[in-house]
Amino acid sequence: MEILRVENLTKVYGKDTTKVVALDNVSFSVNKGEFVAIVGASGSGKSTLLHLIGGVDRPTSGKVYIDGKDIFSLNDDKLAIFRRRQIGLIYQFYNLIPILNVEENVTLPLALDNREVAKEDLNELLKLLGLSNRKNHLPNELSGGQQQRTSIGRALITNPTIILADEPTGNLDSKASDEIVALLKKSNKELKQTIIMITHNMEIAKVADRIIKIEDGKIVEEV
Repeated sequence: MEILRVENLTKVYGKDTTKVVALDNVSFSVNKGEFVAIVGASGSGKSTLLHLIGGVDRPTSGKVYIDGKDIFSLNDDKLAIFRRRQIGLIYQFYNLIPILNVEENVTLPLALDNREVAKEDLNELLKLLGLSNRKNHLPNELSGGQQQRTSIGRALITNPTIILADEPTGNLDSKASDEIVALLKKSNKELKQTIIMITHNMEIAKVADRIIKIEDGKIVEEV
């Protein structure tokens, strides 16, 4: 079943002599439960694409449908709520709140939405993340890999429609990178989570079900 459809998505910055076409008429779809990697060099447009899919930015033209909803038909306030409830974002830099412990960082999206935390579900998630014995630790007491696992937990806690991961291993050593990729794959298989991952690393991309290659703002290959 189709969960994401991107139609003729274009993003242009500047105009005249400063005009930059970051994304050029991109179209593709993703099925529910799929793990898709979007691969490209720095400046290829892959992060711009991810931010548009996530509703973090608005396109110059084109549409993004998530679970049948045209997300750019929503005003900014409604889009922010939709993003918080339906989209899990994982960044290269963990963006954890330094004064909150692991459990509080993971459950932050629910707290912002005034939603109750199901302790059983939280404990299962912390176990999946390998953070059960770190739940009371602050971010500065964690390794880079543990911080990224915490940010993945924060993305998963709302049971979002889609997880968007922007270079999730880019700030980690090879061992921690392997652990994060394995965790994303496990989330995809065991939780049936739909994942779209941006990476410049073709070896990491190979864990995905499908690879979309982007160059100069255009899709040039799908495998």
